[in-house]
Amino acid sequence: MQFNVRPYVCGALGRIDTALLGKLATAGPRCRPALQAPDAALFSSHPLPPYHRTQDTFAFSWGERKPAALADWMSVAETYEAPGLMSAGGRIVLHAGALGLVDVYFVRHAEAVYFSSLIQPLLSLVPIEIDWAAWASILQVTFPLGEATPYPQVKRLPGSSALVFEHDRLTTERRLPRWLRREPYEAWTSAGEIVDILHEVYKDYEGRRLLVPVSGGYDSRLLCSVAVARGFDVESWTTSPDDGTDTDIAFARAITRELGVPHRVIVQEAADYPADAREVARRLEYLTPHHAWYAPFAKEVHGSGRVLVDGLAGGPLLKNFMVSGAALEATNQAERSAAVLSSLSLGAPSAPFLSPQAGAWMEETVREQFAAATSMLHGHRAELPLSVLHTRTVRGIARSAVNLVGPEASFAAPFIHPDFFDAALSVGVARKDKGRFYREVLHAANPRVAALPSTNVVKQPLQRVPLRSTAEPARAYSHRMLETVADRVPSLLSDDLHALIAGGPDALTRFNGWNDRFWVRGLVLFGAWLTDFENDLADLTPPF
Repeated sequence: MQFNVRPYVCGALGRIDTALLGKLATAGPRCRPALQAPDAALFSSHPLPPYHRTQDTFAFSWGERKPAALADWMSVAETYEAPGLMSAGGRIVLHAGALGLVDVYFVRHAEAVYFSSLIQPLLSLVPIEIDWAAWASILQVTFPLGEATPYPQVKRLPGSSALVFEHDRLTTERRLPRWLRREPYEAWTSAGEIVDILHEVYKDYEGRRLLVPVSGGYDSRLLCSVAVARGFDVESWTTSPDDGTDTDIAFARAITRELGVPHRVIVQEAADYPADAREVARRLEYLTPHHAWYAPFAKEVHGSGRVLVDGLAGGPLLKNFMVSGAALEATNQAERSAAVLSSLSLGAPSAPFLSPQAGAWMEETVREQFAAATSMLHGHRAELPLSVLHTRTVRGIARSAVNLVGPEASFAAPFIHPDFFDAALSVGVARKDKGRFYREVLHAANPRVAALPSTNVVKQPLQRVPLRSTAEPARAYSHRMLETVADRVPSLLSDDLHALIAGGPDALTRFNGWNDRFWVRGLVLFGAWLTDFENDLADLTPPF
């Protein structure tokens, strides 16, 4: 990982133990001091000048977008979606972005907090243990929830929250983000007005060469249509999502041809899948089984010299993505929460993967974690899309842009720009149902492109292509990792899965369904983690 665009940072605030701080500063990528004060320290892999500094105050930020002047920490978090460290009036504040896209991890020792933009360096300060609750959510919903990481003593600073050192005391400060403070009543924003706002957002990228990856879906064709309409220097690339159809590639060719944009297909090799999966697992610090397919694409982006324009958050904001009919029809909070969690969770596999005890414990644990992670959204008019944004989008899907494209290359996420975000959120969920409103938006942006086939509404027969993640090299790798899980934590797996693992790599060919594949990928990720930390994990006794 090369920190070319966004720096690696670490540091501390509070009553700092200089020995622990020194240990942290040398445990990760090479870094240098950006700030050394009695109650705060900040190290960075690249020069990190403050955006505000006086004799008594300072303010640093390390997101993609930089604040122009000192402001309240929540204003910085909301406007720029950036974490930072600031001090004013005797208060030292370490804050996340409003959504928390750029991670801040921390360990607490006495009256001090030691933080890092990576988990691994913090493991030098604490015993390496397993957080079973975090792994429950990683396996069931494919990402951790709330502040959890795979390690109980390493926490993630959630979006719209800060750690504050004041009057010799450490406290946690949580704020309601802008979109919860100002409840978005239906403003009857038109599709044309949404496109106009997107044009305004694109003004931030004037003069920059853009790479707009086009799949066959709605988000990418909208972003590419507006970029072309504004006359930008645009290229488009597409790769296989490894879904067994590669419809994205065929549809993207038609879209880019209509727009007149140079198009390139990034080819993936089945033989490379094990190395890609292992590299992505380590780079994403074992937080999600997603994105192995994205690795070859991300590596090409690093050398492109272009800003990647990512459709992050488009689905939840514009087309009720992951919001089921059951969630829309729910009559009370319990039903609504259960429906959203059901949409986010993996469905039942074709055969039991987990033991009955593990399955029951995991289901209850994830339910409790999800309730805690989304409690501030309960009763809000936009609770359903926000529940998806604050969980799946931030902790799972955003990793491709934030942690695989970045920090080597810049990425832009137009849909999370405050102006666009607020306008899209104000459109009622009923208008977005079944993609109706999004189709209006696409037509307003470019009616010819809107009329082209989409992977969001696939009506024609699909051409089946081999999956990289189930080919022979992937089966051999997956089987080794599953054997590790079966050996180290036998009570986690069902008798059926133990028997299947005993049948060798080719026994995995029976798992062709979507749910099966993701259960396998989650357990393989767990096996990779167990393998990489086998000499550090003394106790793996599960709570079930």
